[in-house]
Amino acid sequence: MGTRMLGGLQVSEQGFGCMSNSPGHYGPGVDRATSLRLIREAFESGVTFFDTAEVYGPYVNEELVGEALAPVRDRVVLATKFGFRIDGTNGLDSRPERIRRVVEESLRRLRTDRIDLYYQHRVDLTVPIEDVAGTIRDLIQQGKVLHFGLSEASARTIRRAHAVQPVTAIQTEYSIMERSVEHNGVLQVCEDLGIGFVPWGPLGQGFLPGTLPLDVQAHFDPALDLRTTFPRFSPAVLQANQPVLDALQVFADRKGATRAQIALAWLAARKPWIVSIPGTTSPDHLRENLGAVGVTLTPSDMADIETAFAAITIHGGRMDARQMAQIGQD
Repeated sequence: MGTRMLGGLQVSEQGFGCMSNSPGHYGPGVDRATSLRLIREAFESGVTFFDTAEVYGPYVNEELVGEALAPVRDRVVLATKFGFRIDGTNGLDSRPERIRRVVEESLRRLRTDRIDLYYQHRVDLTVPIEDVAGTIRDLIQQGKVLHFGLSEASARTIRRAHAVQPVTAIQTEYSIMERSVEHNGVLQVCEDLGIGFVPWGPLGQGFLPGTLPLDVQAHFDPALDLRTTFPRFSPAVLQANQPVLDALQVFADRKGATRAQIALAWLAARKPWIVSIPGTTSPDHLRENLGAVGVTLTPSDMADIETAFAAITIHGGRMDARQMAQIGQD
């Protein structure tokens, strides 16, 4: 496991997204003991970059991460997020007074005295981004936060925030089948300003490994899995997107890898300042994901993948209308 730089923050070349280890997002999660073992196995395998958020659970995911990594706190990078109201409305609240309150709560749950990377989870259009950035700047001066991040922000918002407090990392969905950031200016602004990029959903929210049945939504619990209402997971759309899996399998066979490993290796080969955070509740899938760091895609491989995917139409929106309404569009 090598390292990469997100702005001025050094992290392992692959991180670990902890969201699925708690119920309410991608299913029921797993029991606490299993999750603790999984997070610790990731660390023992070389991962030093762990991603969580106050809204995951809510709260319990930060507590889980804090407990799992407390013995090695000084050897890991902890990223968490603020910005959702934890009141059942899924609304946003990035008022400075709330940020100052919830950072203390996250610090306590994470069992630490500083948050290495603190993201605004979604841009709250009722609060000027300059006010958010200024609040994080104050927390950095106090030593409670070390680096500032934004999640699902537009290129314009990133520039405005960066002018007040340098942004270290941007987190947005990005995968071989979800490439909006290549066209909306977000990846370009990261390159222009020296900001790292952290793709969430690097495995297409579970689609790209090719293990989901076509009727997968029938198996989702609407109370525990956001994908119940996501267009990309309807049976018709899953069927229509099968060519994506077929193409990935061609390259997996070529490289002696799996579809998941090709998808993760492709992201790593896009830019040296991209660090994916795949998540899993399975030790076998963890080892498979980590194996992607040993898969090298040459420029010729990357060109062939580009040619293959240029001929494929991706069907279905990545999230439902409610979720997409909170994506940075300004």
